[in-house]
Amino acid sequence: MRSCLPDYELVAPANLREALALMAGEPGAWKPFAGGTDLMVLLEAGKLPHKRFLSLWHLRELKGIEVSPTAVTLGALTTYTEVLRHPVLQQEFPCLCQGARETGGVATQNRGTLGGNIANASPAADSPPALLVYDAELELVSATGSRWVPYRGFHSSYKQMDLRPNELIARIRLPRVGRPRRHYYRKVGTRKAQAISKVVFAGVAEVEGGVVRDVRIALGSVAPTVLRCAKTEAVLRGHPTVESTVAAAQAALAGEIAPIDDFRSTAKYRRRVSLNLLAVFLQSCLGTVEQGPGPEPWYGA
Repeated sequence: MRSCLPDYELVAPANLREALALMAGEPGAWKPFAGGTDLMVLLEAGKLPHKRFLSLWHLRELKGIEVSPTAVTLGALTTYTEVLRHPVLQQEFPCLCQGARETGGVATQNRGTLGGNIANASPAADSPPALLVYDAELELVSATGSRWVPYRGFHSSYKQMDLRPNELIARIRLPRVGRPRRHYYRKVGTRKAQAISKVVFAGVAEVEGGVVRDVRIALGSVAPTVLRCAKTEAVLRGHPTVESTVAAAQAALAGEIAPIDDFRSTAKYRRRVSLNLLAVFLQSCLGTVEQGPGPEPWYGA
């Protein structure tokens, strides 16, 4: 059953200050949305419970990509298409570009935003695992000021996050490392395109002389939130990517993830695929594995 449009109220504030004032005046009453790609699905299905919405789409303060010597900062309204077209993101943050490429079709990529994807808080989202491995930070703004928080830990449980009722996500900051890193991203779904993920894997590593000097690993669709795998990283850091290390890392990962059975897949399948992708990532760090379908590992800056 479709929703009845007259039941809903939509306000489009002229600027960010006006939007924050509305939210401060009635905490929790106004639900902000950006591109609306997830909202429209619920509206069409008659499953959109909230009735009062705040459109952020035209707010210039939440748009744009800024590059400095130390970071790339993206406005929360940055679309997937804008991510894909940005040369610095292509060169230094290819997992994020691949996540953007895997998100829906062209229409969704033109309209969907990074900030909206984060705030929607789906554990199956395509870009959040990439943001986690790149140590992203979020700027949260309200009528009383702003604060920066690490994206790691932002999602506390299913659909729960460190976002107060009167706050918006304003910007996403990605620190620039300036050292060569190996990047790997893989989404596994029912189809090669326009599918909700069964497993999403993102990994970044610095390897020197066959030893993992540093590593970041994150997964989606295997826990109530997107998951940064700190225990698995600790097992790998400082060790060579030999068979025994890979096995130890897989054992650690098996203990960190908590996949479930649902209509898209089974917990057993998700667990097996997650461990396999970890092995492929580690083997690709040494350039010793031939890649199957999906993106090649990236060996750039």
